[in-house]
Amino acid sequence: MKNAMAESLIIKGNNKEERYRTLLPQVTALCSGETDRIALLANLAAALNMTFDWLWVGFYLVKGSELVLGPFQGPIACTRIPFGKGVCGTAWKENRTLIVDDVETFPGHIACSSLARSEIVVPLRDRTGAVIGVLDVDADRKTCFDVVDATYLDMLIASLTLD
Repeated sequence: MKNAMAESLIIKGNNKEERYRTLLPQVTALCSGETDRIALLANLAAALNMTFDWLWVGFYLVKGSELVLGPFQGPIACTRIPFGKGVCGTAWKENRTLIVDDVETFPGHIACSSLARSEIVVPLRDRTGAVIGVLDVDADRKTCFDVVDATYLDMLIASLTLD
């Protein structure tokens, strides 16, 4: 049976950097050898949700000229986001991680939840560097995300094989 440790996620640390350091090797082990992209992203969304007190954690996957909702944890979400629109579409277009301290100040922000106050979006890339989706994380408080989140979420995503 693959990934038998799935129910034994250990969450510890007095600050978010310690929690990321604890989470990273567990996610690497959990995802090791998994070839199904949806299964891999579903477990990653669940692991992030279990580790942090965020409003919403999930993935949008590139389908043509849109991002389409993939695995997530949290309230019901927007189903489709056009290329270059909102924080997710902009991160896809610019192929870079975006941190938004106050979503109400982001031009063209797409409000999937009225509770969202800040957001971080990390591109998912294939082996060629092309964006194939994004990790989207929303918080119910402003200025929730910083360089620590960007660094560790980038590392988590980069550790995945997403071809």
